[in-house]
Amino acid sequence: MIAVLLILIPLIGGLALFAVRNEDSAKNMALFTSLLVLLVSVLGLSFMNSHGQLNYDKQWLPMLNSRFHIGLDGMGQLLCLLTALSFTLIFLATRNNRYKQANRFYALMLLSQAGLMGVFLAMDALLFYFFWELALIPVYFLSSTWGNEKRIAATFKFFVYTFVGSILMLVGIIFIYFKAHQSFDLHDWYNLKLLPGTQNWLFWLLFGAFAVKMPVWPFHTWQPDAYEHSPTAVTMVLSGIMVKMGVFAVIRWLAPVLPDGFYLWGDTVSLLCLIGMIYASLIAIRQDDLKRLIAYSSIAHVGLMCLAIFASNKSGMQGAMFQMFSHGVNIIGLWIMANAIENKYGTRKISALGGLAQKDPVLAIMLVIIALANIALPLTNGFVGEFMMFNGIFSSTVTKYGVLDMAVAGICIILAAVYTLNMVKKIFYGNSNTLTQSGLPTPAPVLVAMGVIVIIILVTGVYPRPMLQLTSDTVDAILKYMKTSI
Repeated sequence: MIAVLLILIPLIGGLALFAVRNEDSAKNMALFTSLLVLLVSVLGLSFMNSHGQLNYDKQWLPMLNSRFHIGLDGMGQLLCLLTALSFTLIFLATRNNRYKQANRFYALMLLSQAGLMGVFLAMDALLFYFFWELALIPVYFLSSTWGNEKRIAATFKFFVYTFVGSILMLVGIIFIYFKAHQSFDLHDWYNLKLLPGTQNWLFWLLFGAFAVKMPVWPFHTWQPDAYEHSPTAVTMVLSGIMVKMGVFAVIRWLAPVLPDGFYLWGDTVSLLCLIGMIYASLIAIRQDDLKRLIAYSSIAHVGLMCLAIFASNKSGMQGAMFQMFSHGVNIIGLWIMANAIENKYGTRKISALGGLAQKDPVLAIMLVIIALANIALPLTNGFVGEFMMFNGIFSSTVTKYGVLDMAVAGICIILAAVYTLNMVKKIFYGNSNTLTQSGLPTPAPVLVAMGVIVIIILVTGVYPRPMLQLTSDTVDAILKYMKTSI
């Protein structure tokens, strides 16, 4: 029942918000709903620790042999917790943002949360596809309605990329459905042994959709524009949670189902990831727009997660799972900072800022901690995931160039330090100017949200064991299916 509540609460809350007309009431209701979802997610974690995986399985579309089958395993629980926590932080940190027809804005945000929860919980392929689209549709309307002046072009590009990817995925799902004796059940798919030749081309139907969502180079070009021109709250959802849909789907739906295709194309995908990481890092160094810098940073970090997954060992895959949560928390912290700066000073240009630490030392300290986590400093959450991923890449026995992959990926750590620390220096240190002399104090909700993020960064960085235990069994099961299915 807990798995159902994770979907049902934001769904009902979102639909109810369409009837709320007062803006403050809409904000309060959205925040309350997100807190309720967070509470249920934490309860699900405690129940899972004592009762194993939580499932809900009922008849859904009997004519297609599709069931409403959702479940909480370690990876699903981790990402549901990230989704619940992220929406709470987003609603809290953007509380002072003003939106026309605010009830519709917050309603669509909650509907997107319901779709995201469904993606991470679905154990039926058709249900997974349904929630995949449900999560995307509200974001399309949020970006096209509440974005800035170039929102239509950016949203249209986002729509085209995701629509083409979704069509490819649907074709692949239908093909596997008939090969699995007309079953959409996840475990039936795991036990399916497709011919290697079939897996080779089928791999790209599914991976194409997931690569667009992550995004992996060269499927990434929609992302910087969408991040820049969407409302910052929507950008937080896209960057902090929605890109994890692609990483999650590769682990859940691609690797165990198409292991031959996964191994055959592993070096090709690894090359695409490395090109994207270097490219995005170099572009980030040259950025003067704060939102675009964070957007390119996200491409580089997610590229490393994808690279580690294709190492096909426990260290790489578990590190990627840990990093999905860590990156989601850290990147939302950076977006909260960007939103606070834009609201206070009316600009996102890094060159126009400076000396903010003199005016707001608390915000500066928090941002420095989040920035150091973003470049994987030891004792932060970013270090744990990146260390495990690099260990997995180095020790991989299925890729031809594991050591070389690790060396090239290691360059991105240096580049990340360059653009991240340069951003911190230019924004918060040095001399203040005419613009930054007149800033208002940072609102308390923003400081609370960033304070929570800082605590999570330090606690999970110093003591990551509970999160690693949470995902251990899931990784073991997936690797077992990958080996036995060949």
